[in-house]
Amino acid sequence: MTMRTIKYALLAVLTGIMAACSTRTVYSEFQPLPTGGWHADSVLSYHFSISDTTARYDVLLYVRHTQQYPYQNMWLFLETEQGADTIEFYLADQRGRWLGNGFGRLREMPVLYAQGLQFAHQGDYVLRIRQGMREERLQGVSDIGVSIEKNRP
Repeated sequence: MTMRTIKYALLAVLTGIMAACSTRTVYSEFQPLPTGGWHADSVLSYHFSISDTTARYDVLLYVRHTQQYPYQNMWLFLETEQGADTIEFYLADQRGRWLGNGFGRLREMPVLYAQGLQFAHQGDYVLRIRQGMREERLQGVSDIGVSIEKNRP
């Protein structure tokens, strides 16, 4: 095979992989938080639409934080039209080593909030998120993201 053929084959494979990955994600958004801290009364709202009510979805939350985040865990309050929920997850292990991805001063922790969720109706939905820590201004959190992905058949 020539180098040109190899390049075209590699490009075709990469394009196929990217297309397969992108079709699973139906919604993804990150919202930055103020550098002065995430105030306890501050609500982040994520607006998304669902068109396929026969599919099952995974809902992931992403927390981007700096190494100055002062705790091992985090509590979040979540609200939808269907009700409210409280979740706790860990950003560091018992020895204080950060979990998740990244290096340097910024880390990103994916949190599976719901797996195999089936939405009741087509249309628009809103997910609201507030921090549930005992701090009035939670330091060290830079962004909160939400991703909704279709389960693979």
